[in-house]
Amino acid sequence: MAVFTEVSDKEARDLLRHLPLGQFQSLRGIQGGIENTNYFLTTDQGEWVLTLFERLTAEQLPFYLHLMKHLAHAGIPVPDPQAHKQSGDILLRVCGKPAAVVNRLRGSSQLAPAPVHCAAVGDMLARMHLAGRDFDRQQPNLRALPWWNETAPVVMPHLDSGLVDLLQSELAYQNHIAASSAYAALPRGPVHADLFRDNVMFEGEQLTGFFDFYFAGVDSWLFDLAVCLNDWCIDHATGAHDAPRAQAMLAAYQRVRPLTEAERQLLNAQLRAGALRFWISRLWDFYLPREAAMLTPHDPRHFERVLRQRIAHPVSLAP
Repeated sequence: MAVFTEVSDKEARDLLRHLPLGQFQSLRGIQGGIENTNYFLTTDQGEWVLTLFERLTAEQLPFYLHLMKHLAHAGIPVPDPQAHKQSGDILLRVCGKPAAVVNRLRGSSQLAPAPVHCAAVGDMLARMHLAGRDFDRQQPNLRALPWWNETAPVVMPHLDSGLVDLLQSELAYQNHIAASSAYAALPRGPVHADLFRDNVMFEGEQLTGFFDFYFAGVDSWLFDLAVCLNDWCIDHATGAHDAPRAQAMLAAYQRVRPLTEAERQLLNAQLRAGALRFWISRLWDFYLPREAAMLTPHDPRHFERVLRQRIAHPVSLAP
């Protein structure tokens, strides 16, 4: 992610004295993203990722960190937070910021996925949802509908009248959907909520891990699946639905956890919700940016295009 907080080699060495991870060798900032400060931390025992949290508070963070540890222990390939040798805490402090150190996953991101990659994501996403059913902590998705309703008026002054009309119309639609009995019937549990192509690792066609759980929360599993479909299974130039990749992801997901009738009914509504969520957040980051050593805000027009495609060309599941 972007580097907002500079960490020195000395500070990294001081941190490692409290972790059973070996002797310091190197520290390198990771470029990309806009939420946290991340470094690759290399020791004589392996490679790790050091994250300093720039927006999330020490009160919010235990949910994310303990969810990752819960999923890792259930056999889901996710980063496993490392504990302080004396206290056993997995929430650490570096440079006065809350922080965590996790193992670095093998592989690399697959930025041009084929149906086989989409199927692997669908399969593991369903397994992750089921593995999270007995997780005992609760925290809502902090970027769900209440946040959209609060944030939209902040970005609207930066938009032309046509975009304001689209944003207001879609917000009204999503508030209507959220009040429906079908929405209330959607299965829920811990979700990743940000499982884009760059948050999944592959070695060839083998999925080796999900990471970056710092938008996770309790929400509908369908919303989580919709976020994936909106990134993995579209044409990125136009935002148009890619049926072969989407069918591969949906089929693989449903082999592990078949969708309910309410989920089938609301698939396109949640595809629209996922597009709206990231359109709003990218508008916010684009027009109200923060300073960072390495920061490139994402183009908000991408998810505007995805949203328009989902409205104009609804996706439905055959009965």
